[in-house]
Parts: sequence; structure tokens; C-alpha cells
Amino acid sequence: MYRIPAFRLASRGLPAFLLLILTAGLLASSLVAPSLASEAEKASLTLQVDQISYQPGSSARLAAIVDIENHWHVNSNQPTYEYLIPTEIAVTLPAFWPQANVTYPEGEVASFTFAEEPLSVYQGRAVILADLTIPTNAAGDGGSATVEVALTYQACNDTQCLPPVTTSESITLDLSGSGAPVDEELFLQVISATQSPTTSTASSSGNTLPHGARSLWTFLLLGVLGGLILNAMPCVLPVLSIKVFSLVKSASQSRREVTRSGLATAAGILVSFWALAGAAILARSAGRAVGWGVQFQEPVFVAILAIIVLLFTLNMWGLFEIQLPGRWSQLGGKGPEEGVAGHFASGLFATLMATPCSAPFLGTAVGFALAQPPLTILAIFTAVGLGMAAPYLLLAAWPGAAGLLPKPGVWMLRLKEMMGFFLAGAAIWLFYVLAGQISAERLAVVELSLLVLALFVWFRHSAQSPTGKRIALFAALLTGASTIWLAATAPPVTASTTEVIGGHIAWTPFDRATAEEMAVAGTPVFVDVTADWCFTCKVNERFVLDTPEIATAFAELGVVPMQADWTSRDQEIGNFLADHGRYGIPFYLLYRPGQEPFVFGELLTQDGILQALASISPSK
Repeated sequence: MYRIPAFRLASRGLPAFLLLILTAGLLASSLVAPSLASEAEKASLTLQVDQISYQPGSSARLAAIVDIENHWHVNSNQPTYEYLIPTEIAVTLPAFWPQANVTYPEGEVASFTFAEEPLSVYQGRAVILADLTIPTNAAGDGGSATVEVALTYQACNDTQCLPPVTTSESITLDLSGSGAPVDEELFLQVISATQSPTTSTASSSGNTLPHGARSLWTFLLLGVLGGLILNAMPCVLPVLSIKVFSLVKSASQSRREVTRSGLATAAGILVSFWALAGAAILARSAGRAVGWGVQFQEPVFVAILAIIVLLFTLNMWGLFEIQLPGRWSQLGGKGPEEGVAGHFASGLFATLMATPCSAPFLGTAVGFALAQPPLTILAIFTAVGLGMAAPYLLLAAWPGAAGLLPKPGVWMLRLKEMMGFFLAGAAIWLFYVLAGQISAERLAVVELSLLVLALFVWFRHSAQSPTGKRIALFAALLTGASTIWLAATAPPVTASTTEVIGGHIAWTPFDRATAEEMAVAGTPVFVDVTADWCFTCKVNERFVLDTPEIATAFAELGVVPMQADWTSRDQEIGNFLADHGRYGIPFYLLYRPGQEPFVFGELLTQDGILQALASISPSK
């Protein structure tokens, strides 16, 4: 049988175990936006005790007063659905004090546009009581004691929910003796309106996965569909070129090998999404904002990914083989077979390349997930991963399908080389992304450095002596490190403050205050949040937005088009997205005078935009 070199992880060749580690490491940072501000707080916490001072051995009552901003609400302590994040407090007391008895007020039942059924919420002001027992020897603590209260809540308005936040306050109790009551009316009113007390010393983790929660299962289904569609998005096509070649090659292998390769690829995808979920959970617990694809805002990330894509391209052109430790390279097969490790690595790489794309249903599912407790985040990211891995799982379940592919032959060598050009196209796209983040001069040096890297890889491939191969390898590694340094130290490019002209629509740089003021004054505003690294954004702009039909409709209705460029880090844009419950792009919003803003889906259609515009009166 004819055998040819293939994309594989071999035990000899260019040492690239670090390449796989680097890919996995990049995945771990894929949802973290370190420059974005912490989630906006829409509620304030004030503490009040019921007496001026206390006698050791007596009891004390503490009121945690939660004041919520107008037009916002928080879930009650016993929300309507289990998956909703409850409002609760954690009371930290001095050592050896008995735990506090916490009493929450009953929630107010209210209806909102985003929920089919009324929800139990707190609006305006909510007062939570904590009953404390002061030990008889508490006076030995210096005549006073400090009590700290941490409030955890999730703020929502009528259209979206923000990520949950935790805010803390402390109060000092005077233990010099029984003192006069304080604010008796407040405590009497609260006691008469509260429900049965619940005992707590720390905030509930909220990690119980709801059973039969219709809305959660809906989002899980959306996640599966979004992940499945993600396979057809432009971001993933370069990686699919590798998998197409691998699948064609697998047609000549045993059914067991086909099953093993499908499962290994699916495992790589699922592990990647679990890494993304873990990164999101850790980042949010550290007070950082998270989002889908925001790692592409970092020039160093784009440069590292460009190196990875370049090496995979050279591999497809036969200049080297990617090396893993010998035992890894032999997993799942010998000789030219790719092996389990190779299929697993391609699954990791596929997920990494998929993050700048958003597919239908994906943004809705991920946006919901990133505002939920950790277990729900993990569940929805697993659903997205299963959707993306579905074709490979199907292949594993039906290995005979590989037999429908053409038989291997000489033509596969040409196919392999052609697939390298798809990866080269991905590298060009990464250069385009870098062009919006660093200066033209620095970009030219980065591109030249990558060319030198490719040259040293070729030198190593052509060298005859071991010494020559080692020198070329060292030079390649040094050049790769230099490329990353060049991107990491590049000064940021200042965002444009001028109109973007060149198509059918003259875009005005986005300014939130101006947009909202114009809407109040009667002028509709269409906001496009985009980025150079967002494939879906560019497709929407080229084939839907920047067309004569939409431009004419904007002009007839006096719509002001504003464009927010999120190619590089921008705190204001990140806050704008978070305020609308979104964590990724594309994002489109239409400010309509006298009405709530209209939020569009990830994939635009001309009919959808024209229907939204139809609700705006031409006379304003």
C-alpha cells in the first residue's frame, strides 16, 4: 500500500513538545480580559446595629441594608428558579463566637421581558437581619469586636443581567456594657416583614445544578447547536484542513483506529472547553471581567498563535515533524499514523482557533453561562464542546463512514501541501489583526522575524550534520522568542477618533454618552461593536451592513451609525457590553427614541435590520 508523510507527532524531528504545551496554555487565558474593569456594582451595603453598646453574654442584632439603584433589581434569597443567583450575606465573626442567624426578607414578585414567569426579586431597599450571640468572655477582646459582612448579588434590569459581584463592609461593636437602642423603628419594621430565619456563616456556593429547569436546558441545547455550527465558521476552517487530510488518510486504516482518532479529537476539544470554563471561573472569582475571544486583544497572544500557525504550515509542507515524547507519539499507532496525541492536539488547536468566531446560538449560551454559578458555566461550556466535537463523536460511533472517503494515493501529497496554504491564509489573517494593534514599523519587524524563523526551520530540515541541526534549532527558538518579545513590547496603537469612510456607510466612532443623549433627543443610533480579529463581525459588515439597502434606510430615518472598535483593549467598550449582558462580539444595538434599545443577534440579516428600523418613525 502506498504510504506518504503526513501531519503527525513523531518521536524524531523538530522538538515541539513546548508547542502543544503553549497551545494548551493559550487556551487557559482565552476568556480572560485582564484590562477590563470589575463588574459594575448596582447596590450598596450599609451596616447598622440595634444598640449603642452591648454587655458580653447578651445578644446583638445587625441589619445589612442593601440599597439598589433605580431601574435595577437583584434576585431574592429564594429566587424563582434554582439556577438564578440568590442574594445572600456571609457574616464573619471573631474567633469562638457562635454562628449568626441570618433572616432574609421575602422577595417581591415582578415580571420582566426576559422571563416568561414573574420572578422573586428585591428592588429599592432590602434589609437583612443577623442575630449575634456575644460570648461572656468577649470583653477580653479589648472592649470591642469587629464584624464583617460580605454581600453577594446579581443585578439585573428589564433587559439584561450583569455578572454577580461581592461587596463587603465591617462594623465595630462596643462591648463596654448595655447601651441605648438605636433606630428601633427600622428593626421593628424589618422584623414584621421578614420570613423564617436561616443559619449561615458563609455565602452559599450556588453550585447545585437545577433539575428540570426549563431555561437551563434551553441554554444547554443552544450551546450544543452553537458548538456544532462553530465547525463551519471561518476561524475553524484552517484547522479543518488538517482534519480533512487526516480523515482521508484514516480511510485506509482499521475501524478501531478510526474510532480512536475520532474520540481523541473530541477529547482534545472537550478538554479545551473545560480549560476555558476553568479560566472563566477563576478570572471571575478574582474580580476580572471575562469574554469570548478577548484574548485576541493582546498582541503577544496573536504573535504566539502566528508562530504556531506558521509551524503547522511548514509541517504540512513537509519541512519538519512535530515531536512529542516517544511514548506519546506511539499512542494509537505506529509509522506514519498520526496517533492519539496528534488527534488530541488538533482538537486543542481547533478550539483555540475557534474563539474569535461567534456562531448562531453560541453568544446567547456563553453570555448566559458567564453570569451563572461555576457548575452552570462548566455545564454550558461542556455542551458547546460536545456540539463542536459532534462530527468526531459521530465518526467514532460510525467508523465505517471513513470508508466513503477516497482511497490514499499520490494525490494525498498534493492535498497535504494544498492544506498548508489554508493555514498560511490563517497566518495572513493574524497579521491583519496585529496591524490594528501595533505600528506598521513594528509589524514589519514581526513579519520579518517570522520569515527568519521559517528560514531556520528550513535550515534544520536541510542540514546534514547533527551540529548543524542543533544550531538551526537554537536559532529558531531564539527567533521565536524574539518575535514574542517584539509583540509584547510594542506600544499600543491609539484608537481612531475620526469617521470611518470607505463604504456605503460613514461610521462615527462610538461614544456611549453621545449615543444615549442623541436617542433621548429623538435621533436613533445604530451601534456596531466589532474587531479586526472577529471573523463574524467582518462577514456581517461586508455582506449585510455595508450595503446600499441598509445605508439608504439609515439615511431615510436619520439613523446615526456608530462603530466601537474592540480590536485592542478598551475598558469603556467592555463595560458597555457587560451592561447589556454580553461577553463577546459581534454585538449590535439600535437606540430607538422613546423605546428600549433593540439588541440584534450575532448573525445579521438585512430583513432583520429593516424590521427593527421599521419601528422608528421617519419624523422622529
